[in-house]
Amino acid sequence: MPALTVGSGGRVYPPPPQRRRRRAAPFIVAVIVAGALIVVLRTVVDGRDSTGGAAGGAGSAGAAVAQRRACGEDGTVLTVAASSEKAELLRAMANEYNGHEVGGHCVDVVVNTVASGAAMQALASGWDARRDGPRPDVWTPASAGWVTLLQQRAQAADRTSPAAADNPSIATSPLVIAVPKPMASALGWPSKKIGWSDVLKLAEDPKGWSRYGHPEWGPFRLGKTNPNFSTSGLNATVGAYFAATGLSGDLTDKDVASARARQFVRGVERSIVHYGDTTLTFLSNLQHADDEGTAMSYISAVTVEEKSVWDYNQGNPTGDPGTLGEHAKPKVPLVAVYPKEGTLLSDHPYAVLSWATGAKAAAAADFLKFLRAPERQRRFEKYAFRGFDGKPGSLITAANGLDPKEPATTLGVPAPQVLDRILKSWADLRKPANVLMVMDVSGSMGAAVPGTGKTKLELAKQAATGALPQFGPNDRVGLWLFSVKQDGDRDYRELVPMARNTRGKLRARIDGLVPGGGTGLYDTALASYDYVREHRSGDAINAVVFLTDGKNEDNASISLDRLLGRLKTEPGQDTVRIFTIAYGRDADLGVLKKISQTTDAAAYDSREPGSIDQVFTAVISNF
Repeated sequence: MPALTVGSGGRVYPPPPQRRRRRAAPFIVAVIVAGALIVVLRTVVDGRDSTGGAAGGAGSAGAAVAQRRACGEDGTVLTVAASSEKAELLRAMANEYNGHEVGGHCVDVVVNTVASGAAMQALASGWDARRDGPRPDVWTPASAGWVTLLQQRAQAADRTSPAAADNPSIATSPLVIAVPKPMASALGWPSKKIGWSDVLKLAEDPKGWSRYGHPEWGPFRLGKTNPNFSTSGLNATVGAYFAATGLSGDLTDKDVASARARQFVRGVERSIVHYGDTTLTFLSNLQHADDEGTAMSYISAVTVEEKSVWDYNQGNPTGDPGTLGEHAKPKVPLVAVYPKEGTLLSDHPYAVLSWATGAKAAAAADFLKFLRAPERQRRFEKYAFRGFDGKPGSLITAANGLDPKEPATTLGVPAPQVLDRILKSWADLRKPANVLMVMDVSGSMGAAVPGTGKTKLELAKQAATGALPQFGPNDRVGLWLFSVKQDGDRDYRELVPMARNTRGKLRARIDGLVPGGGTGLYDTALASYDYVREHRSGDAINAVVFLTDGKNEDNASISLDRLLGRLKTEPGQDTVRIFTIAYGRDADLGVLKKISQTTDAAAYDSREPGSIDQVFTAVISNF
């Protein structure tokens, strides 16, 4: 779901006639929060920039909706941090609102895209504007669960949370298990109720889809985001614990710690193809597979908000209103399975933060009233959100793969300490990873980054070591460097073999990297892929994290066409996923997109070197 900020081709919304304008201000591009894990423009599978990274078929990327300022320097600026699935829509609404007068002050609302989990962590640690971007006055994550976690983090640090425990909602969307329609039909949908227990049974069955007469679909493959960053991942993890215990409320620490619940959740997690910071990775990859006629060999199900099913079925997995209609509808649509055990709502709370006082508090209250007005609620419903009161709009229909009568059971967010326990237990139960980190040390990595006092390599080293704590004790992690002729004629050299508990070795070898030489991109990409494939585990996420700031400069290397041919696997076969990072403005982003696309992974754009900390964290969230 990044993610990331996507746009509508720079569309600007003019002020309504009744709006007061004190001063003509230039249109400015929306401010992007540097601390968000999905703030950087990320690309995945089909060649076009988008929220989830679809590079080519998932919707165009363009700039974000242009944020219009109407008040000039003497106005009140209300800064809103919004989760990615609604940020573009909120920007458009803010453009319509800006210039309103509240208490004698002209108000401009600036909406920044910030991943819910990233914002929670930034608020819990005090929100450092240099690291996290402009400090918000209002925070609207996708779910109240993040507010609950913020309360817990603040209490643990003996601080007062800047967000109140209870906040009004501006829109809702329940968590669903999105399943390709033929697969859902094979499971008995829509007449049969389906839930997490059915997912577990199918995931653990060695026959896979053969159990339902479809061996061509292979094993059951689940897409689920990292619950530390993504609301759908958080809600899916909580939902699995509810299903494991048979409860519909009042989960306790004891329930979460029970052997039965842990075994249930571990079984569900083992069917994961990989994790990620946003569901758009999966939906965009699925769109690319659908374009090639292989949709059901890529993934069997993905946990998303209900609205994302509608977005995908419109050919617009980014959910950006500005890209709607740019891609054909999929040949194989998704349908929403509402877990029979119950599900959680993404209730999109509107939390006015404690430091927003005086004119800003008044502006925040007025903008909330604006968003909850019938006209704006119809705008939310136009993009398949439900109203803030939970009532479904005209798009929540069976024809769209949705059910206005569901969910039959809505689960409540667990108490703060229980929710924290769930996240900690997930770290133990999640699917392990075999990851090879491959870092470019060519001479260009020694270039200074203006305003930082550091070189590109120094910033990359800092980012890589900072992301290492995300790996767990069951993950096998290794390290290569590359430029040209690092080991005889080889452009790459192994520094740390892929193994468990290598964090100390990794940190020491990363710290020792020095720049020099050209960029042997193609041979290194193929060799790293082959290495992980030879050392792969059937019970792990097998992947390469590949960072480079340049283009292939080894004229004796394999060609790009041959490289992509060697990386391509037959539909349904397990693969090694290459998550690429285009680092710096000279990086060959187009080539890196193709490499990631071919391996059903994601490409990340860090052409602004100062964003590399956030990008590395987002990349490692896939494991």
